[in-house]
Amino acid sequence: HFCCSLVPAHAAPNLSKMMRPGIILLREGTDSSQGKAQLVSNINACQAVADAVRTTLGPRGMDKLVFDGRKVTISNDGATIMKLLEIAHPAAKTLVDISMSQDAEVGDGTTSVVLLAGEVLKQLKAFVEEGVHPQIIMRNVRTAGKLAVDKVQELSVPFDTSTKEGGEMLLKCASTALNSKLIASHQDLFSPMIVDAVKSLNDAGSLDDLDSLVAIKKIPGGDVRQSFLVKGVAFKKTFSYAGFEQMTKKFKDPKMLLLNVELELKSEKENAEVRITDPEQYQSIVDAEWQVIYDKLDACVGCGANIVLSKLPIGDLATQYFADRGLFCAGRVDDGDLKRVASATGGTVQTSTNGLFDGILGTCGEFEEKRVGDERFNVFTECPKSLTSTIVLRGGSEQFIAESERSIHDALMVVKRALKSRAVVAGGGAVEMEVSRYLREHALTIEGKGQLIVSAFAKALEVVPRQLCDNAGFDSTDILSALRRKHSQDDDGKWYGVDISNGGICDTFEAGVWEPSDNKCNSIAAASEAACVILSIDETVINPRSQDPGAATGMPGAGGADMMGKKPLSNMMGNAMDGVNAAKGGSRSGNFGNGVSWMKGRGGG
Repeated sequence: HFCCSLVPAHAAPNLSKMMRPGIILLREGTDSSQGKAQLVSNINACQAVADAVRTTLGPRGMDKLVFDGRKVTISNDGATIMKLLEIAHPAAKTLVDISMSQDAEVGDGTTSVVLLAGEVLKQLKAFVEEGVHPQIIMRNVRTAGKLAVDKVQELSVPFDTSTKEGGEMLLKCASTALNSKLIASHQDLFSPMIVDAVKSLNDAGSLDDLDSLVAIKKIPGGDVRQSFLVKGVAFKKTFSYAGFEQMTKKFKDPKMLLLNVELELKSEKENAEVRITDPEQYQSIVDAEWQVIYDKLDACVGCGANIVLSKLPIGDLATQYFADRGLFCAGRVDDGDLKRVASATGGTVQTSTNGLFDGILGTCGEFEEKRVGDERFNVFTECPKSLTSTIVLRGGSEQFIAESERSIHDALMVVKRALKSRAVVAGGGAVEMEVSRYLREHALTIEGKGQLIVSAFAKALEVVPRQLCDNAGFDSTDILSALRRKHSQDDDGKWYGVDISNGGICDTFEAGVWEPSDNKCNSIAAASEAACVILSIDETVINPRSQDPGAATGMPGAGGADMMGKKPLSNMMGNAMDGVNAAKGGSRSGNFGNGVSWMKGRGGG
């Protein structure tokens, strides 16, 4: 059957408009943008993020001061700054993620990875605007990234860490990592410390536990040059009770008992009811409580230990008891410190004082309680297992010491990476220039749009030497031209980079500016991956935050004409019931009355 409509031709479009209902898919207030404009907007956001950390790159990089409303942080560590910026733009958060992954994986190069990703996107922005399909761009960026990583691995110089030259190479890697930091002028003090700490872990085969076995303790006051390395464990004196001063503070070859037991007289926790017929019976209950603590203390002394450390409190009775018998004790020891003492001394942490024997006791060559600045430190040295090290940092202000700690952490990670990869490349922008030259030459062998995209990626790599020049106050155009000529014309030019001290170019490999090859490979791979992620986004939908999570989430008009946008009856009933329940001291169902919203941090937004 056919049905025909007798509507004049000019009226048909208008009528169809009236009859077609407006389709509402997303909640009111939802922001959605898509297409080419969205891609360009995301690229611009990433460039703004890269500009925030641009000036912190290299030995002449400036520091950023970030105040979050509570504390001030002064840093030029890319990952720290990115974390503190609290970036709200959804696409730009990708750059924060790659800087975090670089920090976790390698420890250094967090600024350069953000710069590289930002610059790759900047170079590709023109192709997006001209209408090249994002998939074509992404495919070629991935190809260029893989070629660049392969080239870095091919360029890298392998070395043997067990030789004297290998040891010097690790020192140079640590110095290069510290070059761009606040403590750059004290490399001669910190580099050997860092290499010693990491090498002792490497010899024992525990390199992966670097974070838990190498501790960094900060003590404000004094001079930076007073910082020192303890080959063993050092931790701040814990809270102590009366009787502490009478203890022996120095031991040779002591035995250590490590506990996770409370050595304190405690009243019964349970609301126990004891019926007694005679006051003397009460005395027997009190005596039993005392007997329990004395049995524990006798067991600790009886096992032959000279030092008792516990994660839980050691009370005044126990402190005095141990002091009278010539023992040293410390309660409320930090969990990390206790684990470090256990791994250094060969002891085992006990959760009971029953059945203690020699096998569970740790030992070390020497124990002493030393004074460092205003603080007292418990120092364990000459441990049988030379795994753990503690670096004690001194300095004038809290911000300075906090930045020193971040710098030391970066250098520790770089040396760890160098020991794992056993290969280095030259820093100072040399390896980027060489890879850039190789990609430019390779691009000429590609047909089609890929040639232009790989060339753009090659140009983006030049951002590192260019920014190093800009931050040092040199003319980047002249220096980059000289570097391009040197890398393409001369056979010995592959390790030429920016000469920061004199301005101009120099062989950075000869100058001792070395970085682990893994560092560069990781940052190029992460930057190209981030660029691909951002190029693959063609629509962003930002939902508005609900003001009333308990309210029914219906579309306007969904409840029919009789509702007129009001809340459903069940919801109104819920609110009324809530009021009654609350008045009786009962619980709420979760729906609040008008104008009442969830309190932040209590299950709401």
